Amino acid sequence: MATQQQERQPFHHPPVRPDWLAKLTEEVLDPSQPIIDPHHHLWRARPDRYLLEDLVADVRTGHNILATVYIQCGSDYRPGGPPELQPVGETEFAAAAAQACESGNYGPLRACAGIVGYADCRLGDRIDPVLEAHVAAGGGRFKGIRHSATHDPGIAPTAPPGAPPGLYRDPAFRAGFARLQRQGLTFEAWLYHPQLADLRDLLRAFPEQKVVLNHAGGPLGVGPYEGRRAEVFAQWRAYITELAEYRNLCVKLGGLAMNVNGFGFHQHVLPPSSGELAAAWRPYFEHAIATFGPDRCMFESNFPVDKGTCSYPVLWNAFKRIAAQYSESEKAALFHRTAQCFYNLPPVG
Repeated sequence: MATQQQERQPFHHPPVRPDWLAKLTEEVLDPSQPIIDPHHHLWRARPDRYLLEDLVADVRTGHNILATVYIQCGSDYRPGGPPELQPVGETEFAAAAAQACESGNYGPLRACAGIVGYADCRLGDRIDPVLEAHVAAGGGRFKGIRHSATHDPGIAPTAPPGAPPGLYRDPAFRAGFARLQRQGLTFEAWLYHPQLADLRDLLRAFPEQKVVLNHAGGPLGVGPYEGRRAEVFAQWRAYITELAEYRNLCVKLGGLAMNVNGFGFHQHVLPPSSGELAAAWRPYFEHAIATFGPDRCMFESNFPVDKGTCSYPVLWNAFKRIAAQYSESEKAALFHRTAQCFYNLPPVG
């Protein structure tokens, strides 16, 4: 039984250290492969500022990134007005970045071509005007919301106040969640592997709602899960196999460079190579692809969060190493087609 002190262990995202990342460089693999990066953030208020010009600098390191999808992270909320509408400021912030790209100043890149914001599903029917405000602010780019459910008694939230336990089973949450399909919006599910039964139950209740599971389902490797990787993998694997039966669910392959996953590459003297990352992550991604199929899987950068562990070119090289065994059509799905279809983006490649 964990002690009370252990129940609140924090595992914050590793800081970005450019000098450390520069100690390892790689030639970009398969540089012509078209890519949509379906999961990144922008922010100005955190210690590691990451704005459009920072994203563009990473994108221009050699991979063929043609479009991106912005995912909510609490950036640039409106400073006043009704609390439930304050998150619309984040969509306005991301839409401004998209407009800057569409001006042609950054070449063919279409950053923030899709925007995912936040709305509190516990608002129930009162979520409708919030969703409508997001859609208006997005200028045709707003695709859906993320309402994270990450909760574990052994891990303190990296973004307080965190989520209450069992959020996706809460009738109040489901009342708002039910409004998404009416407006043709998607949902990003972010929770840890011990919680995946909650997502299974939600999908069973809403079989028509388009949902994507973030960060490969959040297999934990720190706190009470440290040193239990085989046990965690077996539990995670069983859940992923069950979840693949729900055809309205896709999965993002990435996000495993976060501290909570316990691989610890950010603690090494040198940054990890793409080969090291591929070796560590391959069992998870291969199982997801085998069960969901490439047409329901998409590689994601999760930048700049994962930049605390590896550089952008090394990260996508790792994905390309894992994808090398698949056909050209399967690679197209993993690198851009699944994301394009899920978010209804213009085709690339």
